[in-house]
Parts: sequence; C-alpha cells; structure tokens
Amino acid sequence: MQIEERSAGDVTILDLKGKLTLGEGDELLKDKINSLVMQGRKKLILNLEGVPYIDSSGLGEIVRTYTTVSREGGSLKLLSLTKRITDLLSITKLLTVFETYDTEADAVRSFSSTAKA
Repeated sequence: MQIEERSAGDVTILDLKGKLTLGEGDELLKDKINSLVMQGRKKLILNLEGVPYIDSSGLGEIVRTYTTVSREGGSLKLLSLTKRITDLLSITKLLTVFETYDTEADAVRSFSSTAKA
C-alpha cells in the first residue's frame, strides 16, 4: 500500500494505491491521517481509484479515519470508488455515511460549498 499526498488549496488529497487490508495499509492510513489532523489539516479526500481490494479491516480503518477527522471538526470524503468498493459500502450501508464523488473537481469543490471551517 502506498499513499501519495497532494493539495488542492486547503484540501489534502491522499491517493491510495494497493490493497487496503489487515497489515497492508490499515496502519499506514491511520498514521497518515493522525499526522494530518495534528497539523490542522482537516479537509481530506481519500482517492480510492488505485485500490483494487478492501477487506473488513481496511473498511474499519476508513470508518475510524472518518470518525477521527469528524471529531476534530473536519471532514473526509471519498473519491473514485471502484465498483467493488461501491458494492461493499452499499452492502454495509456505509454509502449513507460517506460523501462520495466521481471527479476530483467535484470533491474539492464540495468543501467550499460547506460553511464549516
């Protein structure tokens, strides 16, 4: 699992590449998110385009990430979900929890349309 970080204004985009599974990405994602939140960067987008597979541990980590960011007054949005990930989120009813976007431009723009800091 690799995580590449980039910014679009005050929005941080994390490009995830590889499987998000127990021991292969879940700890990496947790550490990365904790580091960003401690730096005060709370507008986050997880780009899942390069993630072919998520297991229950990986899914749990995405939920934990969402909770961590929300608790700090930020927001986490998901970008470029594969059909497999969309189905997984649908089955687990998590599609109703996360804001998901097909294009990066829409995801970034969604932060400026919310009044929250």
